[in-house]
Amino acid sequence: MLARQRQERILDQVRLSGGARVSDLVELLDVSDMTIRRDIAALAERGLVTRVHGGAVAVTGSSAEEPGFAAKSGWQTTEKASIALAAAALVSPGESVAVSGGTTSHAVALELRRVPDLTVVTNSVPVAEALHLTERDDLTVILTGGVRTPSDALVGPVAVTALSTLHVDWLMLGVHGIDEHAGLTTPNLVEAETNRALISSARRVVVVADSSKWGVVGLSSIARLDDVDVLVTDGGLDAEAQRVLRSRVGRLVVAGPVPGGSSPPHPPSGSPQRAPGGGPGTTPDGVDGAADTDGTGQVAQ
Repeated sequence: MLARQRQERILDQVRLSGGARVSDLVELLDVSDMTIRRDIAALAERGLVTRVHGGAVAVTGSSAEEPGFAAKSGWQTTEKASIALAAAALVSPGESVAVSGGTTSHAVALELRRVPDLTVVTNSVPVAEALHLTERDDLTVILTGGVRTPSDALVGPVAVTALSTLHVDWLMLGVHGIDEHAGLTTPNLVEAETNRALISSARRVVVVADSSKWGVVGLSSIARLDDVDVLVTDGGLDAEAQRVLRSRVGRLVVAGPVPGGSSPPHPPSGSPQRAPGGGPGTTPDGVDGAADTDGTGQVAQ
């Protein structure tokens, strides 16, 4: 196979999945690691791909299979609203929360505006804009910086470096896919690296994902299911998927519809604060009992 033909195949893989690993391309094209790296370098010089550690990604920074933020905002809106209510109810006044890019995590951020004395760290431009518009003196918003993707997330080395210096109580993490074996995944290699940095910055990781994400596997794994403290989803998740998740994540929250469309009240400012390993108002794993509810006050089984 000629170099031009190989490079066309590499470009096809990057366009299809948003990125490609050197190891996968070596197997696909049956050539050496060095040959693939030279081909990627040649494509990068022509501005057709972006070189990253271990492979290449699309120059846009996101998967061609993944629509932008505006398009995804109209999907699963009812489910996202109930998930957002249940997830935001975990947070107490005075705490700090990291919020990832994505439309479900954006819905959580809108509910977090109700929590007094809050610090939010985010790599999402829409999240930062929504919180900034509240004009509250007791709300601090920290935007990481980074390369902006079509889904309006900021990713890459600048974001990772900023997150490495921060320590937050909670992370609200939206994901592209959830799988029993692959764990949490995304089609974007650079975004995966940034999401791993978000996880490292947080004491407790809350994954917010509607039921359509189950069984979806993106190009790159972000984390194992066992690394998740709380996973909040909707009632559309089938029984077998719920069984698997209950055996793997710290706690599964199945959020139901909110009666009358109103939000449940947040804990009063005097609520006990949570601490790692337990403490006043916490379960032994440090996650408040609110995680057992579905956003309507019902216990999730």
